[in-house]
Amino acid sequence: MTRGVEDLFQEAIQLPERDRAVLADRLIQTLDRSADPGVEAAWSEEIARRVAELDAGAVETISWEDVREDLNRSNA
Repeated sequence: MTRGVEDLFQEAIQLPERDRAVLADRLIQTLDRSADPGVEAAWSEEIARRVAELDAGAVETISWEDVREDLNRSNA
């Protein structure tokens, strides 16, 4: 990373979590403008399906802390 990028990163990680998520999403959107036009519709359908599964009690959620611990254990 260039020094400017490191400075921006250090400043960005001081933001509240929600603001960091919005910033990350906006940056990611600038990376690939050639995405398949059907991707957005497919993601919307997938999200609706998953929300319906949650609402019906068909699946259980896993906390981010548990997922992170599992990842850290498998990478150790």
